[in-house]
Amino acid sequence: MPNTVLELTDSHAHIDDASFASDREAMFRRAHEAGIRHIVVPAIDQASWPGIAELCADHAQALPAYGMHPIYIDQHRPEHIQQLVAWLKTHRAVAVGEIGLDYFLPELDVERQREYFLQQLHVARDFDLPVIVHARRAMDEVTSTMRRIGGLRGVVHSFSGSLQQAERLWEMGFHLGIGGPVTYERAQRLRHIVATMPTERLLLETDAPDQPGACHRGERNEPSNIVEVLNVIAELRGESPEAIAAATTRNARNLFRFD
Repeated sequence: MPNTVLELTDSHAHIDDASFASDREAMFRRAHEAGIRHIVVPAIDQASWPGIAELCADHAQALPAYGMHPIYIDQHRPEHIQQLVAWLKTHRAVAVGEIGLDYFLPELDVERQREYFLQQLHVARDFDLPVIVHARRAMDEVTSTMRRIGGLRGVVHSFSGSLQQAERLWEMGFHLGIGGPVTYERAQRLRHIVATMPTERLLLETDAPDQPGACHRGERNEPSNIVEVLNVIAELRGESPEAIAAATTRNARNLFRFD
């Protein structure tokens, strides 16, 4: 199967990360050769916004998203919310993200996470932008919070919840971001969800440089590795890689409105 027939979108890759400093241009070339035409680059904190803006201005493949990640809660300040509002007024963005809740790490302040998540959801709704959501051991609260606010769309990236949790997200019009974890045979629950889920709710991602697939275990992840994810999902669903590539890029285009 020649890669040139594919048009792929990596809906979540932190390619501004320092681990790409020595070979970022080569990484972009490998991504292009793999058929990747769009890479959504989510921010993690206020300090990362300028670098992402510059990266995306220099590379047409890269699409910026701005937000504050719950894992970096100690770096966030209340004034960063108003700075996010001001930033979005003057900078192109395809989403607000990466935002969410993380209850896996006990040292992270829960109440502060909730407050920043809630405020950023309101910002996204006010700007009519989708959200890129991190939900680790917090899926039910993330979903109920977004449902309560209403008027939101987006993707729960690196989805790892149950079928019932996925169904609630689909009912709200949300997408699931699926990446490297689905390539591991032990991920039976996730594989079952992906095999049977509505195609229109599926997005491909790598979460580079993290979460490499089974064929790249222990390596730095990068967008070109999304082909491994694509092929596994196609096999699980009994569909062609070309069909999955076309559907997921169409989903990304509709969600992020990047054309």
